[in-house]
Amino acid sequence: MANVQEGSQVQVHYTGTLEDGTVFDSSREREPLEFVQGGGMLLPAFETAAEGMVVGETKTFKIPAAEAYGEYNQELVVQVPIEQLPEDIEPIVGMQLQVGKSDEEMTVVTITEVSETQVLLDANHPLAGEELTFEIEILAIQ
Repeated sequence: MANVQEGSQVQVHYTGTLEDGTVFDSSREREPLEFVQGGGMLLPAFETAAEGMVVGETKTFKIPAAEAYGEYNQELVVQVPIEQLPEDIEPIVGMQLQVGKSDEEMTVVTITEVSETQVLLDANHPLAGEELTFEIEILAIQ
């Protein structure tokens, strides 16, 4: 029986949850995730957990924040005057914007607070600082 190894084309269903049990992503209601083992498309710890698994096998594992999307960095949160936003944007908490000096140096930020004169922008990944738990099921290996 084939197992997941470097270079394998793998199909997997997964459910990702936070420490409080909140589901942040799942493939269960859509097409399975397909990836090449060792291709660098996924978090390295995800690929490490899949290594050696066989079709039909399921596994649950945790990825610490530092190995997932990093620790939350307060230095990536900045307050800017609202007039620095494009005129056609009505800032709303949770809205994501791309900011940067050029098309090649763009960063996604999330608006976390809005006042009459300022907006608070957070450039941390939405899952930064979170320990992630994944349950995966191997569906196919080629």
